[in-house]
Amino acid sequence: MNLNDRVGFFQKISPDDAQYFTGYYDKCDWNASQTRIMSHRTTIADRMPVGDEAIDVGFFDLDRQGKFEKVGQSRAWSWQQGAMLQWDPAEPESTLLYNDCRDGQFVCIRKNIHTGAEDVLPRPVAAVSRDGKTAMSINYSRLAKERPGYGYEAVPDKFGDRNAPDDDGIYSMDMKTGETRLIISLAQITQVGHAPSMEGVKHWFNHLQFNHDNSRFIFLHRYRQPSRACGYGHLTRLFTAAPDGSNIRCLNDHDMTSHFDWRDAGTVVAWARRFPRTDVYFLFDDNTCVPTPMSPKGVLDKYGDGHCTYCADGKWVLTDTYPNSNKCRVLMIYNVRQDRVTELGEFYSVPWHDPMRCDLHPCFSRDCRQIGIDSSHTGNRGIYVLGLDGITS
Repeated sequence: MNLNDRVGFFQKISPDDAQYFTGYYDKCDWNASQTRIMSHRTTIADRMPVGDEAIDVGFFDLDRQGKFEKVGQSRAWSWQQGAMLQWDPAEPESTLLYNDCRDGQFVCIRKNIHTGAEDVLPRPVAAVSRDGKTAMSINYSRLAKERPGYGYEAVPDKFGDRNAPDDDGIYSMDMKTGETRLIISLAQITQVGHAPSMEGVKHWFNHLQFNHDNSRFIFLHRYRQPSRACGYGHLTRLFTAAPDGSNIRCLNDHDMTSHFDWRDAGTVVAWARRFPRTDVYFLFDDNTCVPTPMSPKGVLDKYGDGHCTYCADGKWVLTDTYPNSNKCRVLMIYNVRQDRVTELGEFYSVPWHDPMRCDLHPCFSRDCRQIGIDSSHTGNRGIYVLGLDGITS
């Protein structure tokens, strides 16, 4: 591990008695007062979860010397996104959301960390609006089959024998009442810009996120392409839509889109491909669907695909890399106005097989003065926090 001397501090939050990780990069690790950091805990290290094998969910209380407080268990989790554990946007100080398997169905649990009171919502969440009123849900059984390391194995996919069902896809769920309805089906999305390559192959949805004012959400449509040397075994299209599933727009249909984040209510940054250019970070205008390279000089693009996140003020972008030739992942921050990259550190990555890999999944704290990462550079998955005052001030 190598750290930039300007990093204000580097602190390990989790102990060495198990494997700890926060989850996906698009969810803030900290609660509202930044006194707690959410976490998963398991003794599994180098294999996939089997069936409904459980993982602990909870948090570290930073005011109590980082003690892990278990809130519950989940039987619906993956290595890359955990149980979609997150602080409830409607009550980000003391309520956690996480997916689980109850009575043979995937659900979402909303649990108060002080009282233990919980609500069981009828579908697992894939994205929650920033006001906590609405969630989007997908078929995690299908995702487990098509993208190992992201879906859940505990429940068979009842649509598994169909390539693009018209009664499965993206569901909207009222987070107060639990009312759920299908808003975009897989069959429907295949008819938007339909291509011959979409025929006779499996389709699925993944990676959903609401924009800043909850007026639209973004999602990936993916489908198998086993005969094409695209590097992933699937092709990807990037879409946005209104929360009711209307006004669907295709931002990118050039075979590959990976990680993304909303800069504001109408602009998306994404690592993507646009022919005839090579893969770079693009800014997509959600109204015109026109892309513009984010880095004018390409200083960020040379690092390749990473988990990109905007700071709240839009002045900085946090991202990382996949392992380089030294088996290390690079953590960096990008100054948008100056088109300048500052490497924050380089972290050895245990070479677990792909679905079990430990990505850094960096995220900003709520005040953007700290960064949280998951790292395996000591041999175990652990949660770490870095100070940014010497970098961004």
